[in-house]
Amino acid sequence: MSGDNETEKKQGLGKAIGLGIITGAADDDPSAIGTYASAGAQFGTAILWLAPVVLPMMFTVVYLSSKLGQVSGRGLFQVIRDFYPRWLLWAVLVGVTIGNTIEAAADLGGMAAALGIFIALPIPWIVAAVAAALLALQMFGSYATIRSVFRWLTLALLAYVAAALLARPNPGEILRGTLLPTVRFDRDFLSIVVAIIGTSLSAYIYTWESNQQVEEKIEDGKTRLSQRIGASNSELARSRRDVLIGMLFSNAVMYFILMSTGATLHAHGQTNIETAAQAAEALRPLAGEGASVLFTVGIIGVGFLAVPVMTAGAAYDLAQAFGWKASLHARPGEAPAFYWFIAGLTAIAVVLNFLGFNPMRALVWSGIVQGFSTPPLLLLIMLMTNSRRIMGDKVNSRWMNALGWITTTAVFSASAGLVATWLL
Repeated sequence: MSGDNETEKKQGLGKAIGLGIITGAADDDPSAIGTYASAGAQFGTAILWLAPVVLPMMFTVVYLSSKLGQVSGRGLFQVIRDFYPRWLLWAVLVGVTIGNTIEAAADLGGMAAALGIFIALPIPWIVAAVAAALLALQMFGSYATIRSVFRWLTLALLAYVAAALLARPNPGEILRGTLLPTVRFDRDFLSIVVAIIGTSLSAYIYTWESNQQVEEKIEDGKTRLSQRIGASNSELARSRRDVLIGMLFSNAVMYFILMSTGATLHAHGQTNIETAAQAAEALRPLAGEGASVLFTVGIIGVGFLAVPVMTAGAAYDLAQAFGWKASLHARPGEAPAFYWFIAGLTAIAVVLNFLGFNPMRALVWSGIVQGFSTPPLLLLIMLMTNSRRIMGDKVNSRWMNALGWITTTAVFSASAGLVATWLL
């Protein structure tokens, strides 16, 4: 009997670690990769210190989202709908849905640009083919299948570790850039700081993480809200460990992208990099064919993971706002509105690419947009996870509140600093 319990614990831990890695990998979408590549090319290894600084912020917002889903038994937007005024629900919903759709379009375009290096087809047609494949997975794959596919896709991000090593960075410069922060109070620097924070703390990650926790409870047979409400201390401790593993993975990818582009592109004067695909091409003569191919493979692999997370995340938000069923466990006939939302958002993302939407610039600028949409949503999550009406006795501890309010203040300050540079 004890052996069975031990096996169950190991399986539970393995599943939890898989969830954390999926969320962390989805955070490193093509938009994020483009932003990190642009930062490394523009500022070199001197900006490496930002990765460890952003790590506790990433952990805080994702864990609070996970905790909210576990304890309330609801996705983020169902919590807003059940406990907050309708005007707040719709105000937040509009901003998040528009942001998710534009970023999904940008990521599809970024993936297509990367695939275009190997496939001689017009970019919009590659976008359409990729979108159709992703939509088929979401419409006809079970939740367990989707989760398994996503786990395997996370391995694509390991390509950036190899690409950084192939770039042969100077150890002394890497150490200085990591341990000695270099700060500039000009628009270019503050723009890239806001973009990095925004893309690392993207709103779609919050909603995906809370809904993922709900989906896991549904998989365990807790199909009714009354069955899903509540989480034990051990479950929350496992969630903290899970999120920490996922965010360490995501943050390490950020660090190695900054390292590889800073040690090559910046060092050779190629400071104007706008996309991940452009960075992959520019790496070819400087770090070798292997580094370029690995960089490109990473873009494609994580794009297949991140785009459905964005479209499904926005569909969760919309369906929950209207009070309709929203679950990847349900078949399309059981939750028609949810799946129509996924299909519609995917179609809009594809159409934007056919209409001349420029994914190249959007991949970096979407990070800045996320940087401005993140602060109010993060503030709302802090209020939610401190509400006893929602969380019962599982409201935030003092240290979690300290991390949360420091993160919220830092995000607001970075955005305000960027606005100040524009005005002055």
